[in-house]
Amino acid sequence: MKIELLSPAGDMSKLKTALYFGADAVYVGGKAFSLRALAGNFSDEELSEAVEYTHALGKKIYVTVNVFARNDELEKAEKYLKYLESLGVDGAIISDPGLIYIARTFCPNLPVNLSTQANSLNYKTVEFWKSLGVKRVILARELSLKEISVIKEKVPDIEIETFVHGAMCISYSGRCLLSDYLTERSGNRGTCVQACRWEYEIRENGSQGGFMEMQEDERGTYIMNSKDLNLMDYIHLLDGAGVCSLKIEGRMKSEYYLATVVNAYRRAIDEYYEKGEKYKENPLWQTELKKTAHREFTTAYFLGKNDRTVNYDDSQSKGTHKYVANVLSYKDGEAIIEMRNRFVVGDVLEVLSPSNSFNKLITVKEMFDEKGNAVLDAKLVQQKLILKTDVLLNSGDILRLKNV
Repeated sequence: MKIELLSPAGDMSKLKTALYFGADAVYVGGKAFSLRALAGNFSDEELSEAVEYTHALGKKIYVTVNVFARNDELEKAEKYLKYLESLGVDGAIISDPGLIYIARTFCPNLPVNLSTQANSLNYKTVEFWKSLGVKRVILARELSLKEISVIKEKVPDIEIETFVHGAMCISYSGRCLLSDYLTERSGNRGTCVQACRWEYEIRENGSQGGFMEMQEDERGTYIMNSKDLNLMDYIHLLDGAGVCSLKIEGRMKSEYYLATVVNAYRRAIDEYYEKGEKYKENPLWQTELKKTAHREFTTAYFLGKNDRTVNYDDSQSKGTHKYVANVLSYKDGEAIIEMRNRFVVGDVLEVLSPSNSFNKLITVKEMFDEKGNAVLDAKLVQQKLILKTDVLLNSGDILRLKNV
């Protein structure tokens, strides 16, 4: 069975983008019980629409219910889980044992996927959760390939999901109290401020007072700012270890980020099934991942112990390309596009698409507004423009421009 490519989707628009660019499944959050409370998220009505849309494409949708609940939330959580069961979602992603108990007791037809927040690090833990009716375990990100392989060998009849790309947490799989301590916004309640990515200084308590310079080393003071995970070159090893789903992090990420990363992994996975391990010899996949915002990449702990997972820079790279327009339609050599970032006549745009037009170049020779007036400089946000091009485009494609 082909390995699943699982994408985040912070709202309905991002869900459609992820599925269009090749995700086999998406994971989303509702307005409650989700650890990304600041994402757009889905109302109950939107969840119903999302399930219907995703299933119509023959794809899967999982819903996060991964907060650690309090007493006064349990009754509401039971109703919510029953609602998810009635929608026919493909799984509820849960970390709280109490919520898992509720799901298994009152929602027998709702598959339970154990959240990475549960910190599953060994096969006995996985065995335990399986005994409670968990269908899939999303392993902690701190595991190596060898450890993942042992878990699957010892517990062969459970689904294993692992993260392969995106932001890493400085704490064990997100179980962190720093944000709550500093700002009273709890990461375990979905409102993390990512305090680990701040710049820190040491204050002297002596008679002089003031701040002292903090030097982790000569590169700076971002001592808890993790690099971004990137396991693009290890798809074959994950498949060989029995992992069934490759998960991309990022329900707060942009549509352009999702389109770029999902498209790259989709194409790499397809090439892996066609050519085997040789897929990783194609430099295009890593090049693609650098075309959107990211921090320095790391394999984290996948290959074993790693003490080089901290990103000492104060921010992430903006990527080699910028997102300039969405394609709304195309007919007879004319594309109707919607501007996202400024570009001008003479620029060379690159196509991001799941079609054969992927990475084809379009020199902007002429474009017009909806009234037919010539436009030399696309600088009005979300302006609809008519772009002349012989490159075949489809609704949902994205146009990007190399950063100078």
